[in-house]
Amino acid sequence: MLLLPEQRTKLDESSDTLFYDLPRFVTHVDDAFIQRLTDLYRERLTPQSRIFDMMSSWVSHLPSDLELAWVEGHGLNAEELAKNPRLDHYFVQNLNEDPKLPLEDQSFDAVLNTVSVQYLQQPEVVFAEIYRILKPGGLAIVSFSNRMFYQKAIAPGARPANPSGWNWSSAISIGTGL
Repeated sequence: MLLLPEQRTKLDESSDTLFYDLPRFVTHVDDAFIQRLTDLYRERLTPQSRIFDMMSSWVSHLPSDLELAWVEGHGLNAEELAKNPRLDHYFVQNLNEDPKLPLEDQSFDAVLNTVSVQYLQQPEVVFAEIYRILKPGGLAIVSFSNRMFYQKAIAPGARPANPSGWNWSSAISIGTGL
């Protein structure tokens, strides 16, 4: 089911580029969540994989002992991304203004989106892009949290009926059978 137009709105309709113009060196989730997410990555990601860390920031949740072939980062603030020690390369792009990723088809083994999917106004377009850049059988891991910049989240994420129920993470595999 696609989102209705009114579900794509945000309390703050200004450009996300302006909102993230200044770096925000904050941690959006607690230590227990970070540990569970890092453990999930350790369990599901394969050594020497090519990873796309979508909507990333200065903090990496990738296990420090996991050797990866390449980690491509994406976000809205270059200063934050430059401080992320796991990124081999990064680019800045507002996916709500331009959801087309400047990445080759079938070029990543896994795509990660850590507690940021609620900001996407066209999630179906971005998820089609994730599918496009994943290798066949690739893995997408999307984690969710009740902690966010509410004014920049789309309506379903900005007004949860039970915010405490969002404090979980999930892994889905896309690339085969989708």
